[in-house]
Amino acid sequence: MPEVREALARLDVVEPTLCAFHEVFRSPDLDVDPSLPFAGMPIAVKRGERRSHREALVAKGCIPIGLTTTPDGSTPWQTWGRNSRGVTRNPWNLDRTPGGSSAGSAVAVASGVVPLATGVDGAGSIRVPAAWCGVYGLKTTSSERAAVGVFVRDPALLMTYLDLDEVSSPTAVWSADLGFADVDDEQAEIAWRAAAPLSPRPVDLRLPDPADDWFAHRCGPNPVLDELFQTADLLLTPTTPGPPHGHDGPGSRINTALTWTFNLSGHPAISIPAGFDAEGLPVGLQAVARHGREVDLVAAARLIARPPRLGWT
Repeated sequence: MPEVREALARLDVVEPTLCAFHEVFRSPDLDVDPSLPFAGMPIAVKRGERRSHREALVAKGCIPIGLTTTPDGSTPWQTWGRNSRGVTRNPWNLDRTPGGSSAGSAVAVASGVVPLATGVDGAGSIRVPAAWCGVYGLKTTSSERAAVGVFVRDPALLMTYLDLDEVSSPTAVWSADLGFADVDDEQAEIAWRAAAPLSPRPVDLRLPDPADDWFAHRCGPNPVLDELFQTADLLLTPTTPGPPHGHDGPGSRINTALTWTFNLSGHPAISIPAGFDAEGLPVGLQAVARHGREVDLVAAARLIARPPRLGWT
């Protein structure tokens, strides 16, 4: 499979610096039915991810080439990955974190090793690294706090991942802070500009800070969101309140401020590349949809789609 050989060759170039993989499969199983939708496509798999999710992708023809890095348990808020060679580095700035906890998966896609990598989103663990690495990161609908999902550089791959045939144009509303988050003006401005193809309507949304519910392990319906989704298909926000921090940690800032509400409520959500800040670091636009309406997230991603750029060339 030429795609697998190319992926392993690219991995050899970037891995000594970026440290995105916990384990590499040098002799992957290449016996794949060529009629499958993802036949021969190399993917990276988040270490510790649900086996059923990986098996579903293999059944579509994907070929895993390795397990990606995750936090080692000693880092605050699980904001970066680590392997035996050191911390996982953001391909746009080696001094910054790629985000987490699906750190290595985001880096593997952003640096051009694989077109798709798996992740698990427990509080923003797909969407935050997707935003900070400049790729698409999808969290699926889930009745549990942690939901499976994927990272991709091309949103068209999400159609096959979700078994979708077509999408339509969704309606959208916009909130820069959900009514409680402390969001940098630059993050909000870049995300707002990127949302223009969806013509979002600003709303005065006043959600409660989810911190208390999070630490009390309270999940379930959110009446404010239920009412909002009666009149709009999508809620748009910046993905993160600020840019990626350094490898010394996030300090007191909660980088999941705009994401973890939707882990408690179970809504599907996606981080869409929105552009770059004044330091050349990626910024994400988050879109949230009704339960089971991942199709609206894909529609938004395709409408906003920008030419993909590789980090760390």
